[in-house]
Amino acid sequence: MTRVRCITEMGMGVDVHGRDATKAAKRAVSDAIRHSSLGFFRMLGKTANDMFVDVTIAVPNPEDVDTAAVAKELPYGTKTVKAVAGGLEIPSDLGNDPILIANAAVIVSFDDGK
Repeated sequence: MTRVRCITEMGMGVDVHGRDATKAAKRAVSDAIRHSSLGFFRMLGKTANDMFVDVTIAVPNPEDVDTAAVAKELPYGTKTVKAVAGGLEIPSDLGNDPILIANAAVIVSFDDGK
């Protein structure tokens, strides 16, 4: 079966104090999906649990992201979360309290049934 991409959402999340990549990643995913209401499942003869949700998180240190914790931000579907190098770290004036910014791409797809 081939997956058909139906929705692509982007989000940004920030940890202002603490340099917590997982916290910023969870906020980025929440930002990406917060304004979405996917109501086309019935037209496809599918349910929310039939969708595949693939998430890419970009942060300066991808190894610091707990991908399982980020996946819990998604309420439905078969979830895949991967972290890659990207995002942004803004140094603080004192050098010990940077701001960490994560970017998220959330892609929703379904099997085409073929």
